[in-house]
Amino acid sequence: MRPHDPLTVMEEKTIWKGTSSPVINFGLYGLCAFIAAAVVSGGIFASSWVFGLLIIVPVTLALWKSVENRCRLYEVTTERIRISTGVLTRRTEELELYRVKDTALVEPLLYRLFGTGNVVLNSTDNSTPVVTLEAVRQAAALREELRKNVEQCRARKRVRIAELE
Repeated sequence: MRPHDPLTVMEEKTIWKGTSSPVINFGLYGLCAFIAAAVVSGGIFASSWVFGLLIIVPVTLALWKSVENRCRLYEVTTERIRISTGVLTRRTEELELYRVKDTALVEPLLYRLFGTGNVVLNSTDNSTPVVTLEAVRQAAALREELRKNVEQCRARKRVRIAELE
């Protein structure tokens, strides 16, 4: 390896950075709204302030899931993918791009309606064999950019993934 070889010396650059869309919790938000409405209507008919206090549970759950979602940060660079999660305790997982074997784009109907999708990466990494970037905006473009950078990273590092049959 020569120190000034343009294939081996390259500064790591951020390609994409973002979080999951709130659409990921759409079902939970709907359920919490239904429970809150039921609690409110039950409180009106029962004329009890206790029912008013019960509304705290679904509202707190919805707010917590929203904060949890905002604290999940994805960062894709020319060398690796970093996924940081956690509200009170942060955990950061990394996947080197040259370890990615295959990519897939999964776009459920609800996600497509909101312009999001899942990018699923299969890798040779033992600790993270499958990595999913959930409900990210412009998922198709991100997948293509990832695919291109995976090939470039493999070429720079002179790494080939052997096909298993």
